[in-house]
Amino acid sequence: MWRRLRSALRSLRGSPAATPHGGGGRPPAAMERAVVRCVPSEPKLSLRFVLPDGSARHMQRDQEEPLGRALARIATNAAKGPGKASKKNKKARAEGGAEGEEVVPAVPAVRLFSRDGAAVAEEVPNAAAWQDGAVLHIGDARYRVERNPPALTELRLPRSLLAGFPVCPKVSAEFAAPQHCLFRWFHEQRPAGGGEAAGEAWVETPAAERVFTPSNALVGLRLKLRCTPGDGEQRYGPALEVESSGPVEAGPGACTFDARHLYTKKVCGHGSVRAVSYNILADTYAQTEFSRTVLYPYCAPYALEIDYRQNLLKKELAGYSADLICLQEVDKSVFVDSLAPALDAFGLEGLFKIKEKQHEGLATFYRRDKFSLLSQHDIAFSEALLSEPLHKELCEQLAKYPPVQEKVLQRSSVLQVSVLQSTTDPSRKLCVANTHLYWHPKGGNIRLIQIAVAMSHIQHVACDLYPGIPVIFCGDFNSTPSSGAYSFISSGGIAEDHEDWVSNGEEERCSMSLSHPFKLLSACGEPAYTNYVGGFHGCLDYIFIDRNALEVEQVIPLPSHEEVTTHQALPSVSHPSDHIALICDLKWK
Repeated sequence: MWRRLRSALRSLRGSPAATPHGGGGRPPAAMERAVVRCVPSEPKLSLRFVLPDGSARHMQRDQEEPLGRALARIATNAAKGPGKASKKNKKARAEGGAEGEEVVPAVPAVRLFSRDGAAVAEEVPNAAAWQDGAVLHIGDARYRVERNPPALTELRLPRSLLAGFPVCPKVSAEFAAPQHCLFRWFHEQRPAGGGEAAGEAWVETPAAERVFTPSNALVGLRLKLRCTPGDGEQRYGPALEVESSGPVEAGPGACTFDARHLYTKKVCGHGSVRAVSYNILADTYAQTEFSRTVLYPYCAPYALEIDYRQNLLKKELAGYSADLICLQEVDKSVFVDSLAPALDAFGLEGLFKIKEKQHEGLATFYRRDKFSLLSQHDIAFSEALLSEPLHKELCEQLAKYPPVQEKVLQRSSVLQVSVLQSTTDPSRKLCVANTHLYWHPKGGNIRLIQIAVAMSHIQHVACDLYPGIPVIFCGDFNSTPSSGAYSFISSGGIAEDHEDWVSNGEEERCSMSLSHPFKLLSACGEPAYTNYVGGFHGCLDYIFIDRNALEVEQVIPLPSHEEVTTHQALPSVSHPSDHIALICDLKWK
């Protein structure tokens, strides 16, 4: 079939109208768009264009197919026009033909010309033929080929908008990057006499940035964002618009992190690293009946909602101007839809490691203009213990204590390890580890085993794979400074008679003598507490650093006790988690 059509096309292409620039002395027709999407990893390319009669065409063709076949199919589609086969009889009657007589439409001349005006040979594969800037002729119509133009695949605004808090849209694009897109923000127009917003009338704001912080003047008004995708090479695709589902609401006033931001207004210099460790309280735990009635009965229900807490978290984290952020209890959906897009807008790249059988996990963010990612070495403790030769000796020792072994292997705890390299000094590398250990108050013995696995794995990365690189080990260790886990990490060893080996009674005794080679220091010391809830407060979170290679420049003060207890305990309307972020500035020795 396509050979017959190609023969017909050849007979029609001898006319002057088929020449590259219109021929026959006629001025060229106005140029339309023919959008081609061609990705090497996919077998087909797509072609979209609109015919002069207004009918849209979307075609899928094999990338290796000869161009002639695609042009023949375009000719066939163009000849059909906007009507369907069922309308042939109507068309025949309108033209005086007999009812039932099939009217054969004229097949237009279809050719493709390269950017320099030369006809593209029909034997050329589609993938090579459809180049950016080529010109497609369909009869008298002319189409400028746009190959893989920037395009938005998703544009979304947060559901909750607070005055004074940054609004960070989720922007997903193909052949484009959010940092090269154009952003225009609008708000509803408030009627002259006050009252409800006009609804359909929009006023553009002066802001033209990816992140927009609404003022108190916009309380009660909805927002609209218009985004034009760009690729950084002066190519722009069609814009998309999105309106907020609700209006801007009043913020909570002063927050626990406001005073801390006074110390972190600017990013550290290239010789320093600002690190943050923070358990942000997973929504999967905050929204249980137990949390609302037993753990956090003092917290207003709306302040436990994830949409509300995300506003506070994004403002808090953005305001720390950090180079490294290690987060625990990160819901997967929160990472994908909220934190990663928001922190990306502030120059941070995010990595995520989910816990097995859980909806939450760990996230590590690093500043793109300071660090590049060399490699990732994430593990699940239980899986690594059983499968990696590195832990064979520990696994054999643990097998002597079946009740403890069973508990260790049931845990879903994970370790996230990322190796980063300085963008300005390639000799400077960092091994950044992030974890969240078993939570139970009587689980000290379990945590010791988890720490042993973690330290062996970090040793493999920082001593074997990248010999001598400094270690930064962040996390919620669920261990106070008096615990065996803290002693093990900071001293380099744990004795087999330590009391934590019997943390859950003699029946679960597990006595081992363990050690690791690192000299680690708690960069933020031993605060009175990093977790403050109604029934407990204590220091559970740490940023451990390699004291041989790194030193502390400054520790950002924690919120005052008065700030923490303003609303009795954490979380609250002014603090998004039951933990407090640890922040410190480090430098290489």
